[in-house]
Amino acid sequence: MDQNTKSQIIGLIHREVIPAIGCTEPIAVALAAAKAAETLGKEPEKIEVLLSANILKNAMGVGIPGTGMVGLPIAIALGALIGKSSYGLEVLRDLNEEGLKAGKMMVDRKCIHISLKENVDKLYIEINCFAGNDSSKVIICHEHTHIIYVEKNGDVLQDCRVSGSSNEDMCNDNDLRLSFSTVYEFATEMPLDEIRFILQTAELNKKAAEESIQGNYGHTVSKTVSGKYGKKYLGESTYTHMLAVTAAACDARMDGAMIPVMSNSGSGNQGIAATLPVLSFAEDIKCTEEQLIRSLMLSHLMVIYIKQSLGRLSALCGCVVAATGASCGITWLMGGSKIQISYAIKNMIGNITGMICDGAKPSCAMKVSSGVSTAMLSALMAMENKVVTSVEGIIDDDVDKSISNLTAIGSHGMEATDKLVLDIMTGKSC
Repeated sequence: MDQNTKSQIIGLIHREVIPAIGCTEPIAVALAAAKAAETLGKEPEKIEVLLSANILKNAMGVGIPGTGMVGLPIAIALGALIGKSSYGLEVLRDLNEEGLKAGKMMVDRKCIHISLKENVDKLYIEINCFAGNDSSKVIICHEHTHIIYVEKNGDVLQDCRVSGSSNEDMCNDNDLRLSFSTVYEFATEMPLDEIRFILQTAELNKKAAEESIQGNYGHTVSKTVSGKYGKKYLGESTYTHMLAVTAAACDARMDGAMIPVMSNSGSGNQGIAATLPVLSFAEDIKCTEEQLIRSLMLSHLMVIYIKQSLGRLSALCGCVVAATGASCGITWLMGGSKIQISYAIKNMIGNITGMICDGAKPSCAMKVSSGVSTAMLSALMAMENKVVTSVEGIIDDDVDKSISNLTAIGSHGMEATDKLVLDIMTGKSC
């Protein structure tokens, strides 16, 4: 692998694996609101918000960090009042009691209006702020922190949209296109000092899990696994340790805990699921630091690779992707070869492809646990040289083609599913 490719991959990882506080969809909306309010230069009197269907879906039922509240209005209000766009996905880092009180008052004034924007990218956020005769507009598109348009009082301050194209187009989308072989070679052959930074994912996400265990968040999936009935019927093993620690971080995050996690490809849950099963397994088998670094890198870079063609948001639950990365890392830690890691990927795709995303919410911890369980099973089968074959379903002899089949289903084949899920969610009376 040439030096330029190595540098490109390292840059890609640094862009995709970043800290985030709270579910990334409402937090991205808060980020856009913060930038719009900063551009306006004063407190908005009215805020109009236009969102893609996938942003709406992922922001409706999830807790907003530090608020004890659910949904978009409080996220938008806090972004506009106390958010700092320079913080990125930690935009609400400075939240305090005074700020929360002001945010609740803004929500109560009903000056925030949210509506659906049709025919845009699946990740599209448009914020329009008004105060007196002044106005501002900010658009985030394609990536959770990618601000493509800024306007004040009709004057365009920034415009990264491609002329003649729709708003979802980005200024630059020339990232290196990965492959399974490239991911494997990078993770297993790079000098350790150049990839040691991936340990930050283990440090941050383990801390989130540990903090979660001190409280009672969401559906307490983690405490169910490690509790009375969990121990009685599941026992205590490397497998249950992986389930419990991964679910713990997700329990807290989805319930709105003010706990940062390291995200992957715009999703905190993906970052959690790509990190903690691998870390937990590595700790239980008492592996070396080098083994931990390389297994974490293999997991995270595999997630980035799959998301390149799947897209930031889709009808396919992100835990399918993240758990596939984790299964690669676990298989490698078991001593698996490159071909056995490819078997683990095919086993994952042959099993949980089709798990729907019905928005970010506390029960995501259950889906993450399902992903971790499948990751372990897929790794065990791979080590026994057992693999879903090309005569079965969507699996191809070529592992990259199998991944392409997965992402085609998630990004295109499930579009009608995505629409129906949103219709069901928005049509409920509760």
